[in-house]
Amino acid sequence: MKEFKTYHPFVNLIYFVFTIGFSMFFMHPLCLIISLLCGFVYSVMLKGRKAIKTNLIYMLPMLITMAVINPFFNHEGVTILGYFPSGNPLTLESVVYGFAAAIMLVSVICWFSCYNEIMTSDKFIYLFGRIIPSMSLVISMVFRFVPKFATQLKVVGNAQKCMGRDVSDGSIIKRIRAGLNILSIMVTWSLENAIETADSMKSRGYGMGVRTSFSIFTFGKRDAKVLLYLFFLGIYILIGSIDGKMRFSYFPMIKGANFSFFEMSVFISYLLLCMCPVIIEIWEVKKWKALRSKV
Repeated sequence: MKEFKTYHPFVNLIYFVFTIGFSMFFMHPLCLIISLLCGFVYSVMLKGRKAIKTNLIYMLPMLITMAVINPFFNHEGVTILGYFPSGNPLTLESVVYGFAAAIMLVSVICWFSCYNEIMTSDKFIYLFGRIIPSMSLVISMVFRFVPKFATQLKVVGNAQKCMGRDVSDGSIIKRIRAGLNILSIMVTWSLENAIETADSMKSRGYGMGVRTSFSIFTFGKRDAKVLLYLFFLGIYILIGSIDGKMRFSYFPMIKGANFSFFEMSVFISYLLLCMCPVIIEIWEVKKWKALRSKV
């Protein structure tokens, strides 16, 4: 279920630039719903049940918490639903905006989780290695270090637990000592790992002149077709946004742009853009079944 991952890195990058960028700036309720649902569906396609568990355990409570907290700090709007004990008004606009902002944040996080599955470090270095070689190397090493650090932390935590130094048992002082001990071990491991990486790069001649690079990525016809598809939809959506078809205001009152055929076409284009990997997956499955039926 990762057919889109096999496409050229530039195609993958353009897709996530559009989806993440639009998700961050389009606050129209329909855009937010499209972004959230498409991001959730794609994350489930990439990670399976793990994505469902993560979204329900972490994302859903985050969404509800942000939506509930916002009206306590934001009192703008003309539709007053009631008053807090402090005398500040509770407005319908602040409640709706709280849900919209929460959905926007959750959808962006969801899209970034998909990005981490598709855009691996080798793809990032391939795209930016010649433009910003040092920066691309540092970023790729950071992306690699974070999951490696989490894995090592679990190993150290389990080892300390077997020795009776678990951070979840005992008095508060004992837990603090166990936590500081694990932190000390992880800092030492990180420094040692950094030294080993530097020595390895130095022994391989990094920074000693012009380097050659090897890549397995090739830009083919299918990549060109998908890239044209993404650019066409992305530019069309931008034109609609500039024209004000995706305008939606929450303050001082809830008001959106007048509905029209062009506006509907922009939202459909946004849906088709976000669903691009899903469409590719469905197309490849049908193509595979058709080939099997001919055998």
